[in-house]
Amino acid sequence: MTTAAPSVPVVPSALDTPVRDWRTPVELTLLGAIWGGSFLFMRIAANDFGPFPLVLTRLVLGAAILLPFLWKVRSRITLAHVGKLFIAGLISAAAPFALFAWGAERAPAGIGAIANSATVLFSSLVAFVAFGEKIGPRKALALLVGFSGVVVLASGRTAGDNVAPAALAGAAASFCYGLGGNIVKRYLSDLPPIAVAAGTLLCAAILTAPLAIATWPSTPIPMHSWACAAALGILSTGLAYAFYFRLIQRIGAPRASVATYLVPLFGVAWAWLFLGEALTVTMAVAGVVILGSVVFSQKRG
Repeated sequence: MTTAAPSVPVVPSALDTPVRDWRTPVELTLLGAIWGGSFLFMRIAANDFGPFPLVLTRLVLGAAILLPFLWKVRSRITLAHVGKLFIAGLISAAAPFALFAWGAERAPAGIGAIANSATVLFSSLVAFVAFGEKIGPRKALALLVGFSGVVVLASGRTAGDNVAPAALAGAAASFCYGLGGNIVKRYLSDLPPIAVAAGTLLCAAILTAPLAIATWPSTPIPMHSWACAAALGILSTGLAYAFYFRLIQRIGAPRASVATYLVPLFGVAWAWLFLGEALTVTMAVAGVVILGSVVFSQKRG
């Protein structure tokens, strides 16, 4: 999980009695910064690793952090759960992680971070098309506006290079997140969400391993890329997921999801600060359009 936040059940008690203290905004901002950093780490490491080896490293390290949560509920996991976890792992982890890593080889980190913000829109679209959920005029308008932002993002250029392939890869990854979130919500809701996150990462690692081994670089990988891959797996995946679910327990899923709105902001900021990647006009416009449509779609009528 982009770096996008996994789909989880709402915690009514946390919504009925919201916790108001200084920790909440600080922790939400910190989580957005960590997830935004994942696009920086991918941008640095992707060229040396290649997409599949980088994704496997990320998945193994992230799963290792969360494995204790899966182990605690091992007695509740059936053979049917295992099959569903493999499907969810392919759709919500292996595929989107690989698409974002592939895009990171070809375009600035901010492209993937901005495309990632369309996950909420894709989640609503999948719920409407595949599962018959009503979206209403507000969400329908938000979907149209948000997807127009993806078109704007794909139309841009950075330093003369066409970023459309990376933007479309990011949009495809966000679609995978949206589809995967719906699958988890409907078919794996009888397991604790953090255990599901651990299971999907583990299953995704198993699925990715053959491709990663077959494409493993023949030349030594520099230490700075290893460091970024480790940060991507341990910090931006394993620890970030654990941190996210801890927040959900305290303040509820809707409020915790605010962190995902900060991801494109931090993704662009880190890329500018550490890599000198400029924010182009098309990136800024696309970011405002996509993120604005997401916020609009989540507001109550």
